[in-house]
Amino acid sequence: MVSTLWLLYSIQLKTAIFDAVDLYNAIAPFNQMKPVVVDPNITFTQLVDELDKERNAVASQDIVDQLLAKLQRKHHSISDTNSQNIETAAGMPLDDMVEHLRQASPEEVKQWFAQRKAIAQMLDAKDGGRQPILISRHDDEVISIERGYGNAEQPEDYLDNFQTFLRENINKIPALMVVTQRPRNLTRAQLKELRMLLDQAGYKETYLQEAWRHFTNQDIAASIIGFIRQAAIGDALVPYSQRVDKAINKILAAQNWTTPQRKWLERIGKQLKVETVVDKDAFNTGEFKAQGGFNRINKVFQGKLETILVQINDALWQDVG
Repeated sequence: MVSTLWLLYSIQLKTAIFDAVDLYNAIAPFNQMKPVVVDPNITFTQLVDELDKERNAVASQDIVDQLLAKLQRKHHSISDTNSQNIETAAGMPLDDMVEHLRQASPEEVKQWFAQRKAIAQMLDAKDGGRQPILISRHDDEVISIERGYGNAEQPEDYLDNFQTFLRENINKIPALMVVTQRPRNLTRAQLKELRMLLDQAGYKETYLQEAWRHFTNQDIAASIIGFIRQAAIGDALVPYSQRVDKAINKILAAQNWTTPQRKWLERIGKQLKVETVVDKDAFNTGEFKAQGGFNRINKVFQGKLETILVQINDALWQDVG
């Protein structure tokens, strides 16, 4: 009986597993994968900047892996508002953006972020996205009232800082280049992304208007595009509604329009005062969409609506006398 048990024990010790379909080698890459180590202190902006400068393919892939790992961790803590802003800048839902970056090559990721630098800054938002932190339960008490302009105490300093910001970023932010050189080509999506970027930098349209008013004693309801062009290229700063009226009147006087055409041009002028930019996409939203959208309205202008929009935008940013 003892010899029989010893034999069985010996057989168990020498048992081998035969991998007839080579399953072990097939799963080895996944079984032996090492997690990507991400420095929790490095920001999305720093990673994107490193990727932009990196020329080595292996190093670029490592940076992309870090970006994706950090994005995966950040993904579910982004606030609803910040998520919407990111999706607007990306042109796709957040989940789709993550998948798009995962499928892209390092060079494609580099080019993608180069055209959307605002996204990295939005991902670095400190709010974490969920709820404010309670600092104190004491009643608020007004101690003093001081007027400030972002990081500047005086309006002229704030405007100078804005000018410096534009000078330092004009070659980094594509929409800034469009605003200063080809404003007629600016799209609503570019304008929205630019507004978000400037807001994060502390240069809201209302802040600029207030600083200009206190510095010059002139209350000018100029648009953000007007402030950018004034600071960057010295363009005349005038109320935006005045620019719109001048542009639309110039187009109306350019030829004999039919009554429906004139009414549509007047509607475009009203919409410009609300949205600042009216491009082809604008005709497939809101009131324009309810009236048939771009295709139907384009027929009213014999297929020349896009050309007319370019003419309006050209007139919009010409000098106003």
